[in-house]
Amino acid sequence: MAAILDVLFIGRFFPKVMAQYDESSQKLTIKLVYYGPALSGKTTNLMRLHDILTPDMKGELMIMETADDRTLFFDLLPLGFRAPSGLLIKFKVYTVPGQVIHDSTRKAVLSRADGVVFVADSQRTQSVNNGESFENLVANAARVGLDFQQLPLVVQFNKRDLPAILSEQEIMARWEKAPWPVLFSSALTGEGIIETFKTLLAAVYLTCDRLYRLQSDHGLDCDSFIAQTLGGSLSSAKG
Repeated sequence: MAAILDVLFIGRFFPKVMAQYDESSQKLTIKLVYYGPALSGKTTNLMRLHDILTPDMKGELMIMETADDRTLFFDLLPLGFRAPSGLLIKFKVYTVPGQVIHDSTRKAVLSRADGVVFVADSQRTQSVNNGESFENLVANAARVGLDFQQLPLVVQFNKRDLPAILSEQEIMARWEKAPWPVLFSSALTGEGIIETFKTLLAAVYLTCDRLYRLQSDHGLDCDSFIAQTLGGSLSSAKG
């Protein structure tokens, strides 16, 4: 892990995104992916997001469960709103399966991602699994043609409600060279779920604004982008 962080440390960045922009229909579609080891809480993150969002901002949350992993293929949470200009902005939010045997599905879901949340497990016993999963994310990003150094990424250490976890100080010491935000959460209780999502949205907004001039051409600043994505849940939801 340390070697990977040494290679990837590039300070702050303005990433290139692959958001699908259809000028004729005035629609921008953004793909976000929750990645991480098996049972780290990726699906629970999406379930909590789905609980918090207002009804008119969310579609059906699809969950596939098996005996060996909670998510076999992917979860999909469609979101969407219109900018003041009339531009329709839609989000597709996925999780990938954590099991190694489903790596081909991981790659398919990761393909053309515009932003990623890496969900790590805070338990001490899961440190190796976290490292292997992060290395897998780096490798698969390269395989599907993503520039990992320019990919909007947020690292979330989940399961802070459990015993025998790494302290925040230990985690930050290990990730001090990382150029990405590192946040802490308990998806089971909802703590940190919105904060993580908002942090990713802010990073994605910067690149979309640079490419598609969301503020100057569409009247949409970063705060409004985040608030409208959450359907007005921003002020009431716990970070």
